[in-house]
Amino acid sequence: MLTMPLSETQWSPQEEKVAKAAFDTAYRREVASMMAEVKQQAQKATNPDELWKLHDFLSARRHDLDGKYDFRSSMLIFVFAQLLKEDWLEIGELQGLSADKIAKVKALSLI
Repeated sequence: MLTMPLSETQWSPQEEKVAKAAFDTAYRREVASMMAEVKQQAQKATNPDELWKLHDFLSARRHDLDGKYDFRSSMLIFVFAQLLKEDWLEIGELQGLSADKIAKVKALSLI
């Protein structure tokens, strides 16, 4: 069976809605987790060095999140696979995508 390369994957309007909802859900979960961690670190901070350490943590996490959450259609299969591996997303939250796309996400995430 011939399939189109991942970089040329086409998304129907319905699949785009499903993808956006899953993408946003994972992003909110990860940011909420990060916010809880930041609050905990901030409460423990007792000196300026710990404050700057928190700043460095936030800068690194922002860089990580900006790189990870890429909603370009050519990247979504890879993004979803990574989010599944990191437990920010569950495979059921991709329900509504084509079986081919779900199979690609599963294969890349090794679930």
